[in-house]
Amino acid sequence: MSKAIGMVESQTISTGMQAADLMLKTAEVEIIESQPVCPGKYIVLISGDLSAVRASVDAAKAAFSSKIIGSFVLGNPHESIFPAIYGASDVGDVKALGTMETFNSAAAIVAADAAAKTSMVNLIELRLARGMCGKSYLLLTGDVAAVTAAIERAEQVASEEGMMLDSAVIPNPDKRLWDSIL
Repeated sequence: MSKAIGMVESQTISTGMQAADLMLKTAEVEIIESQPVCPGKYIVLISGDLSAVRASVDAAKAAFSSKIIGSFVLGNPHESIFPAIYGASDVGDVKALGTMETFNSAAAIVAADAAAKTSMVNLIELRLARGMCGKSYLLLTGDVAAVTAAIERAEQVASEEGMMLDSAVIPNPDKRLWDSIL
């Protein structure tokens, strides 16, 4: 995997497709995901060298500033981000459950990265605006103290952009809840 990832989230599908094209033409980056999400928004997730990712994201933000609702560049994303996005995380031993919702996809990924880097937790899932009216959420597990610290850090990061919606830490979830999540 490349050293950096970046995302642009647009209000409309048309703008999102234009942004994806511009991002690819601006620098040598690879598209990880480029698709519509609820409610008619569009996300473009790219990878590449940090300078290339930054140039591509900056170009899209400059060209479509009035229609971009979220963006980020992460120079060294936590290795658990992609398995969580694709629902392929190897969770292992489940303990406490942490969850946090955001108003957009970009904020959820940045918050999940910060959470995973804060304490010893396992990201379970990153749900990006599909079937949730544009909201996104993250799920993670670990010891209660680690989950609490991770969720507090994720809240702080999402709040900086005004995208924090809600969160919870469940110390000892019922097995039936785990069965429905995993």
